[in-house]
Amino acid sequence: MWLLALALVADTVHTFSLALSPAESVAVTVTGTGDPVVLVPGLFGSAFGYRAVIPLLTDAGYRAIVVEPLGIGSSARPEHADYSLTAQADRIAAVLDRLSVRHAIVVAHSLGASMAFRVAYRRPDLVAGIVSLDGGPAEGAATRAFRRAMKLAPWIKLLGGVKLVRKKIRGQLIRASGDPSWVTERVVDGYTAGAAHDLDGTLRAFLAMAERREPERLRPHLAEVGCPVRLLLGTATHEGGVSAEEVAILAAALPVFVVDSVPGAGHFIYEEQPGVVLAAVRRVQAS
Repeated sequence: MWLLALALVADTVHTFSLALSPAESVAVTVTGTGDPVVLVPGLFGSAFGYRAVIPLLTDAGYRAIVVEPLGIGSSARPEHADYSLTAQADRIAAVLDRLSVRHAIVVAHSLGASMAFRVAYRRPDLVAGIVSLDGGPAEGAATRAFRRAMKLAPWIKLLGGVKLVRKKIRGQLIRASGDPSWVTERVVDGYTAGAAHDLDGTLRAFLAMAERREPERLRPHLAEVGCPVRLLLGTATHEGGVSAEEVAILAAALPVFVVDSVPGAGHFIYEEQPGVVLAAVRRVQAS
């Protein structure tokens, strides 16, 4: 517990594994002091992806807390865990409880936004506002395309293993960006570090995500998300992201909802224009 207390008050960066059960540990990064901002990466993300946003937040007087969901980033990859978005949301809530965090602004990318919405209606005491980075009201951890890709999982090691995964992720990062100049070899290393460390565990976890059905649908509960929500959408043509139908669903159901367009950016807004994320956090706090 001394490490948790130290992380809450120190200005340095503390990264640690937080055990939520004997088989389930999630990676947490804490730095800065002030009002809490919780950052949740998407399916292929990690704390590494927020490396440009975190210094902006701490310099602005916020405490930045990155929670990597189970099976993502450096978190554990137990084969028989519940990888539903509802279970992931409850784990995020458990982490915030352990850190004694309340009324945080949650910044969540892609699939992480669906987890954030679930935390907001299940534990409204934890969430003061949400900044969704191109993330919509997903009803499952994996899209149909993801499920089709996972059918090839048993062949990935035979077809090239980590090298193949690295190549695929690099291509995905480029296609999803408005300006892909940020996709350097170092960045690709950072985005593939989790898979490289435990490829078998990553594939098993992703297969479990693809097969898991949600115990509770999100859309009937969106109206219970009482905090302000800002959705940031990059205007550049890119793969992935929130559909117009999903934006309409959010607009119709959420009590306080604003869409901010980010000219020139793609799916990875926090990589291409990190200053926009800080501005959105400030707007949510002001509202």
